[in-house]
Amino acid sequence: MSRVVNCKKFGHELPGLDAPPLPGKRGEDIFHSISKQAWTEWQALQTMLINEKHLRLIDPDARKYLNEQMQRFFDNQPTDAAEHFTPKTPSEG
Repeated sequence: MSRVVNCKKFGHELPGLDAPPLPGKRGEDIFHSISKQAWTEWQALQTMLINEKHLRLIDPDARKYLNEQMQRFFDNQPTDAAEHFTPKTPSEG
């Protein structure tokens, strides 16, 4: 049976992650309060931001920016969007 967490992002119980996604306290906090679904959605947004904004993860400012965006995402606050990204419509499948 999979682990269930009360997901901070969605406000109800959902399947949790199998392991902390990051080292340290931050990873443990995410492990205990963020669902697999919310983590997967964050990873998609993070990938778009990295690609769209040409972020270099070796740059401490880029990592700080992504951490801030991640916190905003999980707190249901507005996040930056990939400016040239247009989501597919259902008819585009």
